[in-house]
Amino acid sequence: MLRSQFCAAKPAVCVLVIAMAQVAAQEDGEKTTALRDLLSRIDLDELMKKDEPPFTFPQTLEEFEYAFNEHGQLRHTKTGEHFIFNAREDLHRWNQKRYEALGEIVTQYVYELLEKKCNMTRAIIPVDATADEPSSFIYLSPNALSNPSKLLVLIQGSGVVRAGQWARRLIINQDLDSGTQVPFITRAMEEGFSVIVLNPNENHLEVEKSSKSSTSSTTEHFDEPVEKKERKDDKEGKKRREFYEKYRNPQKEMETERIPIRMNHRETEVRNKVCAVALTDSAHSMWLQDTGKSTQDWLQQHCCNWVSSSEPLDTPLDSMLTDCPRVSAGTERHELTSWMSFESIFRFFGEVMEAKEDEEIEETSNIVTTRSSSLKSKHLEL
Repeated sequence: MLRSQFCAAKPAVCVLVIAMAQVAAQEDGEKTTALRDLLSRIDLDELMKKDEPPFTFPQTLEEFEYAFNEHGQLRHTKTGEHFIFNAREDLHRWNQKRYEALGEIVTQYVYELLEKKCNMTRAIIPVDATADEPSSFIYLSPNALSNPSKLLVLIQGSGVVRAGQWARRLIINQDLDSGTQVPFITRAMEEGFSVIVLNPNENHLEVEKSSKSSTSSTTEHFDEPVEKKERKDDKEGKKRREFYEKYRNPQKEMETERIPIRMNHRETEVRNKVCAVALTDSAHSMWLQDTGKSTQDWLQQHCCNWVSSSEPLDTPLDSMLTDCPRVSAGTERHELTSWMSFESIFRFFGEVMEAKEDEEIEETSNIVTTRSSSLKSKHLEL
């Protein structure tokens, strides 16, 4: 009896649950619509920045109250402490912008080191650039274009680093020796090299895109086709997503376009003049670039890549790719690979240069021997 009454009641319970779900779904839909209308009237950019301090920072190290000590370490001039990224809690954007502002000052500081400590001069490229043409610059040692035998060309990795830098993080948090190219330049000059410091991350001019006036009306037209409304919703959603992306990545504050700086590509000519290439944890790819087999074979014979690894320094490492030999840099930190492999790189260059000199001596000896034999034959004929 109870079972029959319970079974009879089941459909009513089921219907009640379904009805409640339908009501809840309807209410959720109304809430979603109301929330969407509210968000459309809120300036998210201004809302997120409401409690954020202005992005106004010191223009010099002195104003930042930081200085490099005798060991090349960045320290606070009053407390002696190292640089603190989280100067203000829960203000990641502000802290990031402060770090970037300090980074720009560090870039200028390294330029001064190249000019004053390393006695290098800045050269504008392209050399024939017109007054209204985008241009960049590199640094040259006094005899960089006249030394007939030994020239060292330094090229940093991609990112925010500029001429003379390996890693901004190391310069700010560790020291100038590990983070800049100055020790490489000094050592190279001591060994009779001329030096060119390239600046590949400044090979374009970045300008702000011109703003386009919006033609959308603030009045909603309810008789618009569904497809048109969906496109409008997608555009608004994209705008919100772009804002949140900009918030997560404070460096991307505005829409910009890049105007490339004119460069030359002379693969064969450069390859014939270069006797050795040292890479440090390079992320290059011979297959993504249009590189011929001759260049790939050349890299196998003249190149070595010191990569981040837990193995001891100079330990040969297996590679799935066959572009060039790889050895351990003796560190697992990518940004430290150049500094940790410093001695090994110059030893590698020394061995290559010695082999080249021996080869040239042997070639000269063969020429002299050939000439002597030729003269002897002529003498016998006479």
